[in-house]
Amino acid sequence: MAAKIIDGKAVSAAVKEQVRAEIERDCIKAGLAVVIVGDDPASRVYVNNKKKACELCGIKSFEYALPAETTQEELLELVDTLNNDDNVDGILVQLPLPKHLDEGAVIERISPKKDVDAFHESNVGKIMIGSYAFLPCTPAGCMELIHSTGVDVAGKECVVIGRSNIVGKPMAMLLLHENGTVTVCHSKTKNLAEVCARADILVAAVGRPNFVTADMVKEGAVVIDVGINRLENGKLCGDVKFDEVSEKAGWITPVPGGVGPMTIAMLMKNTLTAAKQKKQ
Repeated sequence: MAAKIIDGKAVSAAVKEQVRAEIERDCIKAGLAVVIVGDDPASRVYVNNKKKACELCGIKSFEYALPAETTQEELLELVDTLNNDDNVDGILVQLPLPKHLDEGAVIERISPKKDVDAFHESNVGKIMIGSYAFLPCTPAGCMELIHSTGVDVAGKECVVIGRSNIVGKPMAMLLLHENGTVTVCHSKTKNLAEVCARADILVAAVGRPNFVTADMVKEGAVVIDVGINRLENGKLCGDVKFDEVSEKAGWITPVPGGVGPMTIAMLMKNTLTAAKQKKQ
């Protein structure tokens, strides 16, 4: 019995449509500033996709493309300016930054109220205790995809492979907030395949192509593949060996077209939240 495909394009389109409808209905003015330093081709693609999503949702987008040799001081000055700009509700600095810049210092300089990536320490702390306004876009998108299956997280065995600050750790917290029983696996985990095979909900965010094989997956499980890896032949693939796992899982996200589109949709949702909070 082949798994049902979780269509990230369809779910993300629905999220963006909700954002657009609310902005129109309540005449909300929302603005997102995106800062890109240097000319990393992958970052440029992301920034262009964010611009398109803003247009679709009725969010004003401000782009600041800075040269690769921009200094730390210049970048922090721009962040300060955007923090004080009333037309800007959300600030996103596209990562990775060039090597000579301190990403941590830049993230901490963004006002927590405009931190639509939810990377600022104070927003990370709020996620931990469950009183958050923003959620990191990728884990929030994964939760939307899980909800779209109709599977209830409560009481389920949930396994997250990967412990990054951007995906793994917040993902575990979100599953925990919905009463899942959560295990976080990483490179030091013993008997990884056995641990994964217990999961009713398995989230792979390890950044290794085709890492999750069928023997690591429980029959009928929900499998969320966060990985985007480019193979030598130029093809994109996830962290999950899709062909064999899709024969065993109950639900699975494809790569591309699964988690990817959700990240930008949740960014739009966070920008709307920031705009609404400003009005309060």
